Amino acid sequence: MIRSGTTEALSRRLADEQAGSRLPSVCAALVRDGASVWCDARGTADGRADGTTVGPGTQYRIGSITKTLVATAVMRLRDEGRLDLLDPLERHLPGTALGGATIGQLLSHSAGLQAEPDGPWWERTPGAGWEELTGSLTVASTRHRPGRRHHYSNVGYAVLGELLARLRGAPWDQVLRTELLEPLGMTRTSTGPVAPYAPGLAVHPFADVVLPEPAHDAGAMAPAGQLWSTAGDLSRWAAFLAGDTGDLLAPDTLAEMSEPLVLNDVPGEAWTGAYGLGLQVWNLEGRRLVGHGGSVPGFVAALRVDVASGDGVVVLTNSTTGISATVAEDLLRLLEECEPRTPPAWQVRPVGAGSLELAGQWFWGPAPLVLRALPDGGLSLVPTGPTGRGSRFVPSGSDTWTGLDGYYAGETLRAVRGPDGAVRHLDVASFHLTRSPYDPGTDVPGGVDPAGWR
Repeated sequence: MIRSGTTEALSRRLADEQAGSRLPSVCAALVRDGASVWCDARGTADGRADGTTVGPGTQYRIGSITKTLVATAVMRLRDEGRLDLLDPLERHLPGTALGGATIGQLLSHSAGLQAEPDGPWWERTPGAGWEELTGSLTVASTRHRPGRRHHYSNVGYAVLGELLARLRGAPWDQVLRTELLEPLGMTRTSTGPVAPYAPGLAVHPFADVVLPEPAHDAGAMAPAGQLWSTAGDLSRWAAFLAGDTGDLLAPDTLAEMSEPLVLNDVPGEAWTGAYGLGLQVWNLEGRRLVGHGGSVPGFVAALRVDVASGDGVVVLTNSTTGISATVAEDLLRLLEECEPRTPPAWQVRPVGAGSLELAGQWFWGPAPLVLRALPDGGLSLVPTGPTGRGSRFVPSGSDTWTGLDGYYAGETLRAVRGPDGAVRHLDVASFHLTRSPYDPGTDVPGGVDPAGWR
């Protein structure tokens, strides 16, 4: 449990947000080590002084956070071998004008598809079925060459929802309920509101009055953002995205979804946002966050997870606009500052004999690096000077390791031994690492000047 002083600081930040941003209601929760450690709410469902109070069980529309569940269900199909991310859509969903886009491009918003469907504002009007939606799409619906750039597309996730339905033989929302929501105990997440819920409202910019927003069934567009959920349910989903996936998704698949694939390039601004496979990715002052935002008329939602710490935050409000962009990060920061984690005690952990033999100082030409032996036979290559390339490696065979990340991700590191069996040098992606700078006693590509250093 967190301390009372931390609770007061968090609740004060939420109260400031509700009052300063003029929100009818706002509910937020924090997750640590897979469990909710704080949840609070301010305001009432309709914004009136005598209105119904809200809490962790109150439903709000979560908008595009819906996409994270749809993407997870698609990745489960991939893991089962039912599809490949490089498959063109046409292979699984024939008959559309979008058939050349790949599944991976649709997941990462890099297929170049138009952002919204043709016709009136789809979030505020009754939705059409799949046949009407796909009938409105033409070759011109691809606004950019697939793979060229990040272009957010709600249409793309409508397509992925139909893909789920075709391959599973059930509506997309039933697939989510069966494969994710029920196993995770997310019983308060649904495609329509189930009491208690907060109605969607617009707050007048110059008066303290509100206007109800419509909430129609979006039809074929529903997989892009129709779900309703609660702070309690989304806390469980935040724990899932932090790694508590049980047997529902392989850890490697979650890590793959969390990799930044396409940058959200905003002219004049630093690159801080990107998109993975169904997840937004943020790089904030060296911290990597994953999750998603949600915004539909009457509601704004945010879900963020700090990849390194596993801490997560959920924020829900029933106002079309007004909530500050930083409130989720502010709550995470307060948790970190007020409740810093105690590092685990150092302890002995066995390393592989082969990796221990390689531990120590190495050189890439004149650039110094240190190779550390990790548990389970792994290695970590870290530059100690101003230049050099680092990566972590896992054992892949006799005297070979495969790069996990960094420049050498996927590349092979090989220990090259001399006639006496001792390691003479390391070969990694054609580069030779030696125990001294350009060691003349090893096979350095290009040779070593016989006159030596001078």
